[in-house]
Amino acid sequence: MNNKLPVAITVNGVQYERDVEPRTTLVDFLRDTLALTGTHVGCEHGVCGACSVLLNDDPVRSCCMFAVQANGMHVTTVEGLSVQRGQMSELQDAFCEKHALQCGYCTPGMLVSCSALLKDNPKPTTEEVREAISGNLCRCTGYQQIVDAVMYATRDKASDTDASKVSQHVN
Repeated sequence: MNNKLPVAITVNGVQYERDVEPRTTLVDFLRDTLALTGTHVGCEHGVCGACSVLLNDDPVRSCCMFAVQANGMHVTTVEGLSVQRGQMSELQDAFCEKHALQCGYCTPGMLVSCSALLKDNPKPTTEEVREAISGNLCRCTGYQQIVDAVMYATRDKASDTDASKVSQHVN
């Protein structure tokens, strides 16, 4: 007897149609069925945020929902945050520049949460960044570098160019 249910989910812009067990979580569907392993499995209770993905552009915990619940929806994983495969988004680059990752386990969830914030609020305050990542646990960075990375990603690039011109002129 086949207890599997059909699902059609668009993940990172690609439509997937698969038959899944009704109890398959979205995170397991992404990792095991689609081999998109960037989304991490942490607590499996929705507490840590490591499994965060965007569901129709809203951040959700993919360990707390079943794949069948995402049927017909759009999911963006950490792999889908960059404009082109193999390139980092500006936010991902800022995480590297500002050392906003240590072991890297929370990083995909942090990036997803911060991306959702920046989509709605391209110039957040540090307090708004802290609020956006408040549902994500990190045991390595102490969070300040993550806040610094988001602020760095949203900085005014024009003033950076002006500062480098002044620096070149002075030297």
